[in-house]
Amino acid sequence: MKVGLIRCMQTEDMCPATTDFKVMKEKKCAFEGVEEDIEVIGVNTCGGCPGKKAVTRAAEIVKRGADTIVLASCITRGNPIGFACPHADKMKETIQKKLGESIKLIDYTH
Repeated sequence: MKVGLIRCMQTEDMCPATTDFKVMKEKKCAFEGVEEDIEVIGVNTCGGCPGKKAVTRAAEIVKRGADTIVLASCITRGNPIGFACPHADKMKETIQKKLGESIKLIDYTH
């Protein structure tokens, strides 16, 4: 699995994505059941509210070899600030529409 991770720009100052990388490495949480090796192709932010840049950034990571785009839990579950992105569903929908069904989209990490 070749992963592109999209994270929340609002939380990047307080979260270095340590847990995201840990659950990928240990194949836990969203990555439980993944049998193949997980390689991180790229990491970027959503670009800030309302997350429109997440779409083009996900597409760029796919161009560079990712077969899976992962929205970090800071976007969809609100970790670590306890406030999920109000634009998360639209972001997921738009990314999936842009990339098509051949690219897997995982909507959380931990």
